[in-house]
Amino acid sequence: MAEYPVIADDDTLADAVIALADGEGPFAVDVERASGFRYSQRAYLIQIFRRGAGVFLLDPPALSRYDDLQGVLATDEWVLHAASQDLPSLRELGLEPPRIFDTELASRLLGHERVGLGAIVEETLGITLAKAHSAADWSTRPLPQGWLEYAALDVLHLIDVRDILVAELAEQGKTEIAAEEFQAVLDRPSKPPRTDPWRRLSGLHTLRGRRTLAIARELWEAREELAIAQDVSPGRLVPDRSLVAAIAADPESKRALSAIKEFNGRASRTELDRWWAAFERGRAATVLPPDRVPSDTLPPPRAWSDRNPAADLRLKAARPIVEERASELGMPTENLLTPELLRRVAWEPPEPTDAEGIGEALRALGARSWQVHETAQMIADAFVASVQEPPSPAENDS
Repeated sequence: MAEYPVIADDDTLADAVIALADGEGPFAVDVERASGFRYSQRAYLIQIFRRGAGVFLLDPPALSRYDDLQGVLATDEWVLHAASQDLPSLRELGLEPPRIFDTELASRLLGHERVGLGAIVEETLGITLAKAHSAADWSTRPLPQGWLEYAALDVLHLIDVRDILVAELAEQGKTEIAAEEFQAVLDRPSKPPRTDPWRRLSGLHTLRGRRTLAIARELWEAREELAIAQDVSPGRLVPDRSLVAAIAADPESKRALSAIKEFNGRASRTELDRWWAAFERGRAATVLPPDRVPSDTLPPPRAWSDRNPAADLRLKAARPIVEERASELGMPTENLLTPELLRRVAWEPPEPTDAEGIGEALRALGARSWQVHETAQMIADAFVASVQEPPSPAENDS
């Protein structure tokens, strides 16, 4: 087993920066987090590889500054796999790529059936990667050497994979398409905070009554506060199902709450005062949450024939045409055009409903230029046809 030391002090990082500067070509970059274990999505290990420099494993919690590293990394392209997952953690540290190549996204555009890193490395290079530690707690210190080898291999072959995918993209005439998609990943804004995030509580739909929802809100917020303070995943403290079971049981006292057998988890008993206080706040609340909050979510397509028959006809006319075009291009339909975007323009089409109007509507929803070029005219034609030729009974049943 190869030995991979971890860079855990600023002086050693400075040496690594010099070595990376002396290398050549793109940087392969990967991040390991502790999702499911920690509250934060911070990076607990950063892996970097560059030809002529080698592999470097960084311990972010132990390092204090990254400006010199950023200065070097800003000189060339970064190669990542599923970049949208790793970029937020890297940006927290002030690490920002000038441009990227996403091997997962490229593989999707090329029509590869399996797009996980291990599958792509095996398909392109014939090398098998073990994925034994993909769900490990990367906040563990010290990190076992076996984990470090696994992490190093995640970047060691990434540049070679990139070179093969670059050739495949050129062969299929998708180089510019991929460039637009990569830039869209870089430009994608952060998601705004959710309104009433406590409504994400799994099983909340089984509870009834605004007072009950007020209790759910207080319990969820109490758990969040504790999770943030301890940097622990909320579900590891008290699972959602346990909170919902406690709310449904409607205990009359702290003792009754402690007796609920489903109310279990790491902090169910040790933080009993916290949970009971949340119950009391919810029961005493004077401002109760509404049963439902306004949403711009569209109804499921199966309900369209009753709710919006014209939109139903438009969607049924356009969807198979978009799917057929995606098949011709050799890529998943969702990469040609996100189904939600097609549903949006079908539900409430622009005026005029021609290729230009459809294209403007798609751009406003976030579609890229190449997607508009490929789909706007066919969608416009399908919408016209939906008025003239209603779908067959078989299509209505789909």
